Amino acid sequence: MFTARSGILPLAAAAALLLAITMGSRAAFGLFVSPLNTATGLGLITISLAGAMSQLAWGAAQPLVGVLAERAGPARVIACGGLLLALGTALVPFASSGPALVLVFTLIALAGAAAGSNGLLLGAVSRRVDESARGLVIGVVGAGGSAGQLVLGPGTQGLIDAAGWTTAMFALAALALLAVPLALAFREGGTRAAAATGGSAQRPPLRPALTSPAFPYIAAGFFVCGFHVAFLLAHMPGQIALCGLPASLAGEWLAVLGVCNIAGSLAAGAAIRRGSMRRALIVLYLLRALGVGLFLLLPASTATLLGFAAWMGLTYMATLPPTAGLIGSLFGTQRMATLLGVVMFVHQLGAFLGVWLGGIAMQLQGSYAWVWTADIVLAVLAAAIHLPLRERPDGAPQVAAVPPAPALRPQAA
Repeated sequence: MFTARSGILPLAAAAALLLAITMGSRAAFGLFVSPLNTATGLGLITISLAGAMSQLAWGAAQPLVGVLAERAGPARVIACGGLLLALGTALVPFASSGPALVLVFTLIALAGAAAGSNGLLLGAVSRRVDESARGLVIGVVGAGGSAGQLVLGPGTQGLIDAAGWTTAMFALAALALLAVPLALAFREGGTRAAAATGGSAQRPPLRPALTSPAFPYIAAGFFVCGFHVAFLLAHMPGQIALCGLPASLAGEWLAVLGVCNIAGSLAAGAAIRRGSMRRALIVLYLLRALGVGLFLLLPASTATLLGFAAWMGLTYMATLPPTAGLIGSLFGTQRMATLLGVVMFVHQLGAFLGVWLGGIAMQLQGSYAWVWTADIVLAVLAAAIHLPLRERPDGAPQVAAVPPAPALRPQAA
């Protein structure tokens, strides 16, 4: 299937594994909120703020990581990121104050962005695959993040139950070291990418893409995605406790989410090969709004919680292939690592608010009711944001009522 250039399958597999490590570890954050609170007595607001700052740092690092990868090659960036990620994760049990926890979580986020962020990995892979298969490959890589949640969710919960949260945290630190050997798969990709662009001086400029009419629409939609996803991962264990269900269900919830994430990512990647990326995003965000609404209306039970996990899982990572596909079609793939990094930064701004506001709501009101309501409203708005986009037959969208401009197309070096 991937006949454009040799070596794409090993590269895609390495990218999927890296995303599994970083996304799986990040997804497990919610499992540590209660143990951290019990061990440190810092309070949910302080811990949520540390987690929110981590989300913000993850996003802020991604454009910078993209630039570094374009200049030095992704292999070096990934290897260094893996080492720092292991160090930062191992330091969490020793962070006994609010500022220390914020500092350590920020280090983990910065290192995680270097070791295996969406922009870095998808940019490296996208440059080596034909546009006709790009959506499917992005779906395969995205499914790696879902697989990480599937394995690390229940695995981490089981380790916390059996050996304590500090042992589980050290295990995640050891897992991060796998990024170093996986980085070797990107050496050839980094060399080819540099050769293809002829160095930074000959790469297309960023400003036309960043100032184009379509870019804010794509970024704003992903902001909502970040709010939704981060709130779920950080606070779903707390919601499960509010429902009077056992804490162990949180690991099962993440596992179901991961299984359905894989299916959703692959289905979205395959669907956009023939369908509209704009329509796919509209449908996905509306499905998220409907899923949250049904969850709030149905009686709390194990079946309801796991059904909600399945519903959300089908749309959770499925937004990534069409979003990355729009960026690639609009602006080309030579600067995709940086451009997707900028969009991911906006995504993490939403994630910051999702984590932080969830903690505030829980500590001040004892429930997440108004955050769930905001989640529904934002999901509907995200669907509406994509309505002005129009896609031409060649796959390059443009904003309705705005004449096509050179900024909407990749510029020659």
